[in-house]
Amino acid sequence: MKVLVSDKLAEEGIELLRESPDITVDVKLKLELQELLKHIGEYDALLVRSATKVTKEVIDAAKNLKVIGRAGVGVDNIDVEAASKRGILVMNTPGGNTISAAEHTMSMLLALSRCIPQANISLKSKQWEKKKFLGTEIFKKTLGIVGLGRIGGEVAKRAQSFGMEIIAYDPYISKAHAREISVKLVSFPELIKQADYITIHIPSTPETKHIINKETINQMKEGVRIINCARGGIIDEAALAEAVKSGKVGGAALDVFEKEPPFDSPVLGLENIIVTPHLGASTEEAQINVARDIAVQVLDFLKKGIVRNAVNMPELDPEKMKTLGPYINLCEKLGRLQAQISEGGFTQIGVQYSGEILRHEIEPLTIALLKGLLEPVLEREVNFINAPLIAEERGIKVTESKVSKVEDFANLIVVQAVTEKGENIVAGTLLGKKEPRLVRIGEFDLDVIPEGYMLLCSNLDKPGVIGKIGTILGNRKINIAGMQVGRKTVGGKALTIINVDCDISKEVLKEIEGISEIVEVKMVNL
Repeated sequence: MKVLVSDKLAEEGIELLRESPDITVDVKLKLELQELLKHIGEYDALLVRSATKVTKEVIDAAKNLKVIGRAGVGVDNIDVEAASKRGILVMNTPGGNTISAAEHTMSMLLALSRCIPQANISLKSKQWEKKKFLGTEIFKKTLGIVGLGRIGGEVAKRAQSFGMEIIAYDPYISKAHAREISVKLVSFPELIKQADYITIHIPSTPETKHIINKETINQMKEGVRIINCARGGIIDEAALAEAVKSGKVGGAALDVFEKEPPFDSPVLGLENIIVTPHLGASTEEAQINVARDIAVQVLDFLKKGIVRNAVNMPELDPEKMKTLGPYINLCEKLGRLQAQISEGGFTQIGVQYSGEILRHEIEPLTIALLKGLLEPVLEREVNFINAPLIAEERGIKVTESKVSKVEDFANLIVVQAVTEKGENIVAGTLLGKKEPRLVRIGEFDLDVIPEGYMLLCSNLDKPGVIGKIGTILGNRKINIAGMQVGRKTVGGKALTIINVDCDISKEVLKEIEGISEIVEVKMVNL
């Protein structure tokens, strides 16, 4: 079998591949597109970092390709959908840079506390300004960690060794798991009010974009210090710059930016903001780790059929995929829905399968459900292979049950999510064994196509409510694609679900919440 390495990879990884007698390795860096298209058909595996763009055109030309390995986390340079359609496995190495990212965060925190970069520049310019660079101890200070996943957890361990008090916000972590690592879970508003230092360890999603903004900064302590070594776009850089100028924020340390390189960002002109050019994973050890990891993963897949850290669905028997594919899609959507309508850290997920689905293997369906449940908060880190492990690591108990008959449907999947704040039930079915339908949310029976953007409104069942919602959406040029109302009794509680063609801003949601009959509004993206 032949492996093409098209981006610079640590030699330790390439040597692992070459040690296998039945593997031929070609290292061809900086290939032009036409050269890549010309040769890719010869190879069984392609190893890349971020430079090679593995487009649909490249994948279509890769007649023998079985696996694409990304030495790193992000797969933005790979058309995963095109690869999936061709049955090509896409793997990444999400764990290889964990320690490097955590250590860089601590380096930034310490440098920020003791003004090290500024003092270094001053002294090298032959200034002796001891009084100017008065620092602060981190001992007994409160560190607020936004996102207590793999990297956030490692930061917590290191900060504890410095005697810091650790609080964290992560809606997908149970309190029991947080207690195991001596971290107190709090809400996001509580964290930003209590923390002396705030460090970010969450993905960049529409929900997390600019969660550090003018409004949230105003709720923080005077002189708070902010660190971001996760993803750009989570912090509103203009708002941060203004807060540093005013003294509200005592300083910031940024390794990532909304636009990279960030040469036009206002943060670059401020002495109290330390910046580095996206160096979180830039250590010799991290580069060796990801190179070795991807080499081992690709070898195990090519020679033994073992799959680890796949970002798309591992290969299934084509006949099984015809049957299971629609169910996998439905389960992933049910998981995504639970993730977006439930509040509090998940402690238990119960899945009940009923009807004709019991003729088939259900394990891939539960995995798809967990992937959908965890993906909205963990982004690229979750896949069909590691979803069960991540759920276990986060203290989520998963149970499956089977019911042979179901009265109203040929097949039915019911998902009960238990969090620290309560329980939520959603259910779905397939029509004609192909078309997914959402048939229950909480106490309400429905018939909804689970796709795209969905506005969920808990409201009193009174005349005119739907018209008021429609008027607000119409005034904002938001098109309605479909609507369903579930209710138990006339004039009682109701659940209105509106499919729309685009996302709805927080401002519009607040306007809808202002309708007197509305109890609660949630925006869901499936």
